[in-house]
Amino acid sequence: MPARFREALAEYQGDELVVVPEIHDRCLEIHPMEEWRKLSAKLQDQPRFSADVRDAGRLYFSRAHEISLDGVGRILLPPDLREQVGLGKDVVLVGLSLSYFEIWDRVRFEEFDRDNRPRRQEIQDGLANKGV
Repeated sequence: MPARFREALAEYQGDELVVVPEIHDRCLEIHPMEEWRKLSAKLQDQPRFSADVRDAGRLYFSRAHEISLDGVGRILLPPDLREQVGLGKDVVLVGLSLSYFEIWDRVRFEEFDRDNRPRRQEIQDGLANKGV
């Protein structure tokens, strides 16, 4: 794992992480355990009988796996998750925030980037409208 990601993870206590396929199965999300617990708590605060809440639990939270950084800052990704999102040997780490990052197959990320270039201004405008 690149040093900048290890340094960001060092902000959290412990080396426990949660890896989960992104909801559209395009990549893997890596969450520090502390942030995963916050996300889980937000789901638990939602109405229990909401179909969206139940579906989120079934389609997202149920696929999560706990992993750890080893002594030299590497993570071992479960093979079934790698296969599920199509990760090959050449991957890209995409830092989205301090709370989590994504691991993409390089070719898949380049396709995503190319396909979304025309929308960049629209995306930036949308974020600006949300105060970001």
